[in-house]
Amino acid sequence: MISVELTFQNFVIYSALLALTWRLLKLLAKSPLDNLPGPPSPSIFSGNIKQFRPQAWAFHQNIADTYGHVVKYHGLGNQAQIWVSDPKALHYIVVKDQDSYDPNIHFRKAMFGEGLLGTRGKQHRKQRKMLNPVFNPRHLQEMVPIFHSVSHKLRDTISSKVEAGPQEIDMLHWFGRTALELVGQSGLGERSGNCFSNPSERSMLIPAFQTHSPTVFRLPILQRLIPYVDGLGSPAFRRAIVKLIPFADVKSAREMVDLMDKTSHEIVRSKESSNLVANEEVGGGKDIMSILSNANKAAAEEDRLPDAEVIAQVSTMVFAATDTTSSALSRIFHLLAQDPEAQGRLRDEIRAARSQDGDLDYKQLDALEYLDAVIRETVRLYAPIPFMERTANKDTVLPFSQPIVGIDGTDISEVAIPKGTKVTVAVMRANRDPEIWGDDAQEWKPERWLASSPDKVANVHFPGVYSNMSVSHLPCRKNILLRVRWR
Repeated sequence: MISVELTFQNFVIYSALLALTWRLLKLLAKSPLDNLPGPPSPSIFSGNIKQFRPQAWAFHQNIADTYGHVVKYHGLGNQAQIWVSDPKALHYIVVKDQDSYDPNIHFRKAMFGEGLLGTRGKQHRKQRKMLNPVFNPRHLQEMVPIFHSVSHKLRDTISSKVEAGPQEIDMLHWFGRTALELVGQSGLGERSGNCFSNPSERSMLIPAFQTHSPTVFRLPILQRLIPYVDGLGSPAFRRAIVKLIPFADVKSAREMVDLMDKTSHEIVRSKESSNLVANEEVGGGKDIMSILSNANKAAAEEDRLPDAEVIAQVSTMVFAATDTTSSALSRIFHLLAQDPEAQGRLRDEIRAARSQDGDLDYKQLDALEYLDAVIRETVRLYAPIPFMERTANKDTVLPFSQPIVGIDGTDISEVAIPKGTKVTVAVMRANRDPEIWGDDAQEWKPERWLASSPDKVANVHFPGVYSNMSVSHLPCRKNILLRVRWR
């Protein structure tokens, strides 16, 4: 017995030594990234990771001003990684050579399950194929009356609160309720308990979603560790381990996952037990969940989504629509409140269109040039996703739009990216780069998007990418749906 125990202990010790030796050899080995400029590492364990969050923008700005558009920084175990805001390099990462870079799906999978945000490869393509009918233009046109109905409720609710005089109103809160009602009707084919006058238990999702991003940003180390433990043991075992972590942010994230999972299961069960008449009362059976359910039933056995993936689509849909819509609308209204001239111009455009046609249809909304400019300029300057992370899934080469000066003083016009390298796509920095957008890059100027403007965006040489709306992991038509909701 003692001999067996010693043998096992020796195995554990030797395995640990081998792993440590392998890690040290990798750290000491020369990397193609070694000649790239970048900040020193403050930690052997976490490198520069903690400097990116939670107040990340100052660090992003500092490394861009100090080191340029392509920067080497250090991740877990001081591994060399790169931060990129060069337009040509970004175009390669998210468009031209996107198959060489995998999105970091592990944390999103842990949060929302194996939905569109938590899958890749064949599994992701199967889900996109199933959901494609949801985002075609004809279906979006049919959703516009629902959007008008919900926006009218919001207007009436706000109007009732200021009847007695000026009041301070938390617009983020009300936009959260609006977004939940929108996704409830257009996405789930139900009313979410009338989120304006009689909030349901589901309204508890709003504060949970609004604290999600700040909570996640405070967990950079955990996000980097999850890929290494993603397949460790059963889900129950991994959950038991998470429960042992004493940090408040981990507990908050776990509670949000539990709430979202519980809500998604309730929605799917309700959808399965409801009849067609009930569906037609809201969206005529043309909501996203009805389309997905019908398509899944009609699909061949090998193409059907398992229940867990259907539930994950609900979690993904509710979170993405609610969080993105409420934050984007709040930012737009805040900027308009600070710019009376832009506010007046937008109001005049909308009133002129409505005076002729009343509630506008899909094409009429799309024709509102200044409204479109306001939305585009807002997501340019205040990207809902300020940066994203990718991992090279093979050895590849990343070219630059202009050479950078290496540590040894030589010009570098491209860099070899080894398989496994983490790449940070600096969306917000690229969106605010004066070399790309001009000296007014830090200013909110919707007119830059107008065809009549001498500084129109057509003159900006930024191929393939201008904001997170172009580089999202979601299908581009999902971004169109979001913009229609915002309008």
